[in-house]
Amino acid sequence: MRPPKELKPKQLYTSCTAADIKIPRTGDYSSNSSDLGQTRALEALNFGIAMKRDGYNVFAHGAPGTGKHTIVNRHLKSVAGEMPTPSDWCYVNNFDDPRRPKAISLPAGRGNMLRVDMDNLIQELRVAIPAAFEGEDYQARVQAIQSELAEQHETALNVLQEHAAAKNVALIRTSGGFALAPVSNGEVVNPDAFRQWPEETQKTMRENISQLEKELQDILLQAPQWEKEQREKIRTLNRKITSHAIGHFITELKKNYADLPAVLDYVEQVRQNLMKNSEEFQTSNASSPEEMLAAAMSERPRENSFRRFRINVITDNSDTSGAPIIYEDLPTHANIIGRTEQMAQFGALTTDFNLIKAGALHNANGGFLLIDARKLLMQPIIWEELKRALFSREIRIQDLSEALGFSATISLQPEPIPLDAKIVLIGDSMIYYLLSQADPDFNELFKVAADFDDQVVRNSGNTALYGQLLSEIAKNENIRPLNKTAITRVIEHAARLASDSERLTLRMRPITDLLYESDYWASKNNHSKIAVDDVQRAIEARNHRSDRMRERSQEQILRDTLLIDTEGEAVGQINGLSVLQLGDFAFGEPTRITAQVRMGRGEVIDIEREVDLGGSIHSKGILILSGYIGAKFAKETPLALSASLVFEQSYGGVDGDSASSAELYALLSALSEVPINQSLAVTGSVNQFGQVQAIGGANEKIEGFYDICSARGLTGKQGVLIPAANTKHLMLRQDVIDSVSAGMFHVYPVDHVDQGIELLTGVPAGNSNKKGKFPPDSINGKVQETLSSFAERARTFSGAQNQKADGK
Repeated sequence: MRPPKELKPKQLYTSCTAADIKIPRTGDYSSNSSDLGQTRALEALNFGIAMKRDGYNVFAHGAPGTGKHTIVNRHLKSVAGEMPTPSDWCYVNNFDDPRRPKAISLPAGRGNMLRVDMDNLIQELRVAIPAAFEGEDYQARVQAIQSELAEQHETALNVLQEHAAAKNVALIRTSGGFALAPVSNGEVVNPDAFRQWPEETQKTMRENISQLEKELQDILLQAPQWEKEQREKIRTLNRKITSHAIGHFITELKKNYADLPAVLDYVEQVRQNLMKNSEEFQTSNASSPEEMLAAAMSERPRENSFRRFRINVITDNSDTSGAPIIYEDLPTHANIIGRTEQMAQFGALTTDFNLIKAGALHNANGGFLLIDARKLLMQPIIWEELKRALFSREIRIQDLSEALGFSATISLQPEPIPLDAKIVLIGDSMIYYLLSQADPDFNELFKVAADFDDQVVRNSGNTALYGQLLSEIAKNENIRPLNKTAITRVIEHAARLASDSERLTLRMRPITDLLYESDYWASKNNHSKIAVDDVQRAIEARNHRSDRMRERSQEQILRDTLLIDTEGEAVGQINGLSVLQLGDFAFGEPTRITAQVRMGRGEVIDIEREVDLGGSIHSKGILILSGYIGAKFAKETPLALSASLVFEQSYGGVDGDSASSAELYALLSALSEVPINQSLAVTGSVNQFGQVQAIGGANEKIEGFYDICSARGLTGKQGVLIPAANTKHLMLRQDVIDSVSAGMFHVYPVDHVDQGIELLTGVPAGNSNKKGKFPPDSINGKVQETLSSFAERARTFSGAQNQKADGK
């Protein structure tokens, strides 16, 4: 196997030149630059928008900072402008059952017109109706009805009085009503004188009075019926007066809405209710202070009674052009579904249809509703309520307590409004996949997944578009324009953030932040444009703000608190490389890995796993290298080995398999008793065939070891072994590249364990012959010899134990 060739400086960093980019003129931006790398997501989004079937709502998911909100909103705007403007929706009073307000749909803009027309109608009627009732004609007709009742009453009493006079009985009016008494010689007879009359005359008189009392009783019993007839006549008169007073106004209103049957039906109900309750519009004729006070106290209830004729426009699209696009930042139950508010009145909380408030679903009806999925799921019950609305295709307003089944109070039950809105949820991919797996309704309601990528291929076309995108961001965010060299540096940093020299990150949030900070340093340097020095200063300043823990870690190594050798040789000891992630800042840290071997039963002990500090992936890496050792050196003989591997001075959890190749090198060194060069550090995972596989964080790992070596003084022998597959990921710092150019630091790409062990020890790995034997002076030969010795000693020891047992 050929030894690896040291990477050249140009392989450690892929530069961007001014020729790779094109800065557009002001306002001349490519339509593709803002959607760079999101072709798949945009195809899905456009499909979801165009698909009119139920359940084809959209979930836009991807890594944070990829511009999901911005891109989705922009594309919805491009589509919504060509869509029809949805209808207005109003709630009106249900005169038959006020607890169940009715919903009316009107063309866009006419809902507010109806509200104004109804308000004007009520104001007109509050003047016209009282004026009609105060007219002389009305007063005369009421007086006539009242006189008719009085005349009818007096006529009946006069007839009774005539009957009584014929029988010598007088009808007497008293403060308590009417009384009948005997008469003699035109004078009322007192009780004492009446008792002096003959018995027969008294009897006759009593019979006459009893008969007359019955007639009086009949008259008195008829009086309420006469009064009822009088009230009905007055009520009929009031209806006629009201009908005449409102007729013109109602007719004009109906003309304006002749094309809307639902409005005409409502206006007719208003007319009927006005005629039925016309007394509410009559002015008070109070004259005494008590009557005036009572009238004043009744004015507020009378004012409130006019509320039942108002129009509650909950969705007004008069200023909307095309379909609405609503983003709900706080997706609570009330903000999404709507709510019914309450007001304090006479010490109690009351409500009516005027207090019904629209939710985001109402405002987005006929258009699009954008919701952050995480915020939505954090609110109680709203996820289930949203699903119910989507399944039923209607918006049903109810209080949260009622939805939870806790409400015991009487509340409104507004008529549901049909729902025709496209829901777009925006969130992380993890939320999307969790919902897809855990909620059986999710895939029925959100059939379109717009998967936003976080990287794009770094080719000439995309690099040019990326440069245009940076210029567009600067223009939109009111940032100084970037010169070409500044754009190239930002693009190079975008590749670094993608951890891939052949890719550019699409997480535009950190890129935009970098432009903000570069603009800040440009202002400090009095630059009219952002220069490359401003960008570099912003990168360094950001790293400096976050690298306190990195400095402390390196300080521990430099003070020999953490033992890391960067010179010399040691058996069974190697420098592994790890990455620590603190927030959005990552840095590399070297770690000493050691191995000890002895005769045993073919087990490799992972000390980290034994003490519950090793993760499952790390344990998997240990088992893989065990499989490699067994397959390569123990095909013909048992593997009589017991080995232990550990990350020295590691006091936290360890996971990942990126150190498995380093652990294997340490194990091979311990078995062969050949020392490893401590000037080198290693990263990379390994498979059972000994191939070294790519890992993450290659840039940070290399720089972490370089910083320690540089602080102690570069010797020209120090370097790092990385998987050859990671070469394309390298975007190293300039100081590392300069040291490589000067031959003071080295980066070696490794494909196989045999290549790595040769570099680390300076001893050939060795190839096996046809019999499976390795050269005795090679690493593999020495390992094979040690393992054979273990097996022989184990066999001898086992035989001795058996003989000893037989002797007993």
